[in-house]
Amino acid sequence: MKLDILAFGAHPDDVELGCAGTILKEVSLGKKVGIIDLTRGELGTRGSAAIRDEEANAAAAILGVSARENLNMRDGFFVNDEKHQLEIIKMIRKYQPEIVLCNAIDDRHIDHAKGSKLVSDACFLSGLMKIDTELDGLPQKAWRPKVVYHYIQWKNIEPDFVVDITGFTDKKIEAILAYRSQFYDPNSTEPESPITSKNFFESLNYRSRDLGRLVGLDYAEGFTVERYLAVNSLADLL
Repeated sequence: MKLDILAFGAHPDDVELGCAGTILKEVSLGKKVGIIDLTRGELGTRGSAAIRDEEANAAAAILGVSARENLNMRDGFFVNDEKHQLEIIKMIRKYQPEIVLCNAIDDRHIDHAKGSKLVSDACFLSGLMKIDTELDGLPQKAWRPKVVYHYIQWKNIEPDFVVDITGFTDKKIEAILAYRSQFYDPNSTEPESPITSKNFFESLNYRSRDLGRLVGLDYAEGFTVERYLAVNSLADLL
């Protein structure tokens, strides 16, 4: 299955928090989008790996993505080495995306920056013909995405561009709330964490509203780039 966009997250819920609005918009425009979770989030303060598996599947259905897979890397302990790069390369070659979305380049959680660099490096390596990979016993062809964009997570990184997600924010929040074990719940008896606070949950709305405000939109999601964006004419920037 060839996809237009493949979004990677170090943990289930990273993609939803960082770029669910963009995914929802692209799906509405007829694009085929997939999600690859690197870990099952088993070290999370609340919930369990099994619960998060269920939540990720529920969120995928809300987003309308064409595929979602989990690479079952070790939460907190995966590294950017040949073994892990090859697992990412297999997914890139399997789905042949034109665009890859991945974790923030710098963030509070150490897995986010690690995941960001791991996926970025694998996107380059995936285009090298002399790297051999197989999937289900069949050889894969080299494939390199045209662009890699990094969504924004805990830290307020200045974006290189924003995507208008006006009209998709309610559905984005619905997808995030599919992770019922992870976020603000005044009735929960489980331990608190930075993402379980009411302030964090409310920040999801005011960040996208603030990014939208800066460019004359109602809501927006921000991304950073690895190389300059190119346009055909100045009119494309209006």
